[in-house]
Amino acid sequence: MFSLICLIVCFSSISRCYGSNVDKVDNFFSKSKHTNNWAVLVCSSRYWFNYRHVANVLSIYRSVKRLGIPDSRIILMLADDMACNPRNTRPGTVFNNAHHQLNVYGDDVEVDYRGYEVTVKNFIRLLTGRVEDGTPRSKQLLTDESSNILIYLTGHGGDGFLKFQDSEEITSVELADAFEQMWQKQRYNEILLITETCQAESMAQQLYSPNIIGIGSSKIGEDSLSHHGDPTIGVYVIDRYTYYALEFLETVHSNSSKTLSSFLEVCPKKYCISTVTVRKDLFHRDPAQVPLTDFFGSVPKVNLMPTPKDEDLVTW
Repeated sequence: MFSLICLIVCFSSISRCYGSNVDKVDNFFSKSKHTNNWAVLVCSSRYWFNYRHVANVLSIYRSVKRLGIPDSRIILMLADDMACNPRNTRPGTVFNNAHHQLNVYGDDVEVDYRGYEVTVKNFIRLLTGRVEDGTPRSKQLLTDESSNILIYLTGHGGDGFLKFQDSEEITSVELADAFEQMWQKQRYNEILLITETCQAESMAQQLYSPNIIGIGSSKIGEDSLSHHGDPTIGVYVIDRYTYYALEFLETVHSNSSKTLSSFLEVCPKKYCISTVTVRKDLFHRDPAQVPLTDFFGSVPKVNLMPTPKDEDLVTW
């Protein structure tokens, strides 16, 4: 009887020890090893009727800046300048709402690539770090193996491609190969890719590098639709997925406990009409354990050291 009791106690101790180790392993893999955040925000469309794409990217730009990512770590690419377009009845402004509640162009927008600088070549060179000699630091993605990167793409696309300037396109294969180069060159820790375009799901289909999660505003075979228009300027001012994503982001603050999994649910089909898709098989963490600010914010992690006791102090 005594031997049986000892065996039960021993087994319980082993179980507690094993359970504790499992918890430690789970906690290890649920925490990000990143030390810095970057954002690459791309509007690949030009011409006045694509006003909404510029509003999309400027809205995301405003959100990540509000949540703490500085301009020095944001690469903003705008293929056209809607704020200064002659058709703009309110010069110097870009609104994402027909009620003109918020000018997302603002007074402090720093555009890194504009107009005809927004090309497939420059985008891929930016990601892979193969920029031309003499390129200013403001036009370089100076990331490392500890960088989490938010990449947001908006424009016109189709099955397996995103158009740039209505004259060229980047394919899903080219994007996947660029990400693999980034991984091999230790240029990122994790990537969150968001694509707001028709058949957006296809842009993440060819990815094969680790630690990437991809969100598409529409599945293959579907269009990504605009939300509403502004009759005073005669164009649509924002797309549906981005509209509801921003609505969610407005509830997030720099110390928010909201997770990536909650963000993945921001635009159900009844609101987006298109089907939002998520590819997460390459991502090693559970989105429910990933703070949203791991990608949309830049919260410094501060470790507080305990105050030493008097007897521990060394005097000279």
